[in-house]
Amino acid sequence: MVFEVPMATMEMKLKQASAVLGVPPKTLQNFVQARVLKPRRQGSVYYFDRNTLLQARVVLYLKVSLGASTRYLTKFTEAISELPGFGSGTLDVVCLKSGAWKNEQPVRILIPLGDLANEVEQRLPFAAAAKDLPRGRKRPGWKRDFRAALVEAARDLDGISKRQILETVKAYRKERSKPGLTVVAEAVEATA
Repeated sequence: MVFEVPMATMEMKLKQASAVLGVPPKTLQNFVQARVLKPRRQGSVYYFDRNTLLQARVVLYLKVSLGASTRYLTKFTEAISELPGFGSGTLDVVCLKSGAWKNEQPVRILIPLGDLANEVEQRLPFAAAAKDLPRGRKRPGWKRDFRAALVEAARDLDGISKRQILETVKAYRKERSKPGLTVVAEAVEATA
C-alpha cells in the first residue's frame, strides 16, 4: 500500500512514525517525553508531520553518531528546526557549531540533511504496515496466533539443554555490551 497524500500534509501517530524511522516506538516515545521532539498533541495522542519526522531522523542520526545526551539533542534539534528551509528539503548539509570557549574554535558537526530527508521519504510506505489499533482492543485471532507462535518456539527449543540456552544468552549479552562508538580524526588543510 502506497500513500497518496503528499508528505507535507501527512500526519501519523507515534507507532507509524517509528515504523517509518525504523526504531522501536519506545525509543521515539522517550524522545517525546524528554522534550527532544515536540510533535503536535491532541489529547493523549501525538501526531508527527514532515518536519517532526525529519527532526526525529536528525536526532537519531546524532544519537547513533555521537552518543549525544538528551540535553544536547534538545539544543541541536531546536537549532536545526529554526533554520529557514529546514522542512522544505532544500538544505543539503547542515553544520552545527557548539561548545566554543573564549579563544577556541567551536566544534563543528556536519549533518547530511538532504540524505536524511530522502531516507524518510523512501521509508514512508512502512507507515501503512504499522496499523494503529485502539487501546485495549486486540485484533481478532490474536490468542490463536500467540499460542501458535509459542508452540513453534517450543518445537525449536526441543532438545536444547538449559545450559546451552544460558550460554547463548550470556554470549549475546557479552556481544551486545561492547562499545559501539567509534571516533575518527581527519586532517584538514588550514586556510588563512
